[in-house]
Amino acid sequence: METISHSSFLIPNLIIISWLLDLLLGDPSWLPHPVVYMGKWIGFGERHLNKGRGKMVKGAAFALLSIAITFTMAFLLFWWLDHQEHTAIMALSICLQVVLAFFCLAGKTLRKEVKMVFKALDKSLDDGRRQVARIVGRDTSELTAQEVRTAALETLAENLSDGVIAPLFWFALLGVPGMLTYKMINTLDSMIGYRNERYRQFGCWAARIDDIANYMPARITAFLMLVSGWVYSKIKPSEQHSKRSLWQRIRFVCHYGPKHASPNSGWPEAALAETLDCQFGGTHNYFGQEFYKPHIGDNPRPLNNSDLHASIATCLIAETAAIIITATILLCINL
Repeated sequence: METISHSSFLIPNLIIISWLLDLLLGDPSWLPHPVVYMGKWIGFGERHLNKGRGKMVKGAAFALLSIAITFTMAFLLFWWLDHQEHTAIMALSICLQVVLAFFCLAGKTLRKEVKMVFKALDKSLDDGRRQVARIVGRDTSELTAQEVRTAALETLAENLSDGVIAPLFWFALLGVPGMLTYKMINTLDSMIGYRNERYRQFGCWAARIDDIANYMPARITAFLMLVSGWVYSKIKPSEQHSKRSLWQRIRFVCHYGPKHASPNSGWPEAALAETLDCQFGGTHNYFGQEFYKPHIGDNPRPLNNSDLHASIATCLIAETAAIIITATILLCINL
């Protein structure tokens, strides 16, 4: 007899419920977050292994081991729970999957943080710099108001992929274990995947694995943002924002997306730059080192609060579309 956990409607509904929880709650500070513990594990490994000889080998082994442990533990846990015949255990499995999938989605928190940057900047430049430092890895102490707004919107675009679309992509492929494993990969990259003296060798495998894990999600994100930006422009036209056709928007992203230093980040950033008809990129300071990001877009106009509203709307439309597409695909697969 088919169990509840294998119902055709359970898996699509599971991800929809998790997404609705994210829309309502974001990341509540009072709940223990799996990424926090992933971060503690990565910090522990980095402190003990990133020294002496063979840093690259040790970093590769640590990254691969962390990824393997995350997937194996999650897979075995849910495999065991799903093979129990007790209704209470099956219900526990469903609730646990909903909660963990909810933890893997970061759409509301991302939008909230970006809004807070613009709100802080309305008070003072120093407030804006301090607020944007919460969501970017660069030195923000000397950023202009334009650079603060640019940094916030670049992060919004990039992290729509990392925080929403990529987790959904890996959920569709590998379920909750896939989502959790992706979060481990992404956390490894965000903590040790830097090209500076400390992490260049130890974190290079973590960075490359993250590039692979995000390759398809980043391009899917860009396409969803393009369509969403085009839809938003029809709903709420603006003189400042793009008036290009959908095909012209696609050509824009295909031109500027590959120009970014990252093989993935440039695609969603190019999609948002096209929607806003603005320019991203330029020289940034990371851990005391100057790093040049090629410009994405050809209109270096000043950004303002209307750009924030258009960006938030575009990302929310794209996120909603991604949920609907993911749930529909899973429903069709499980029928």
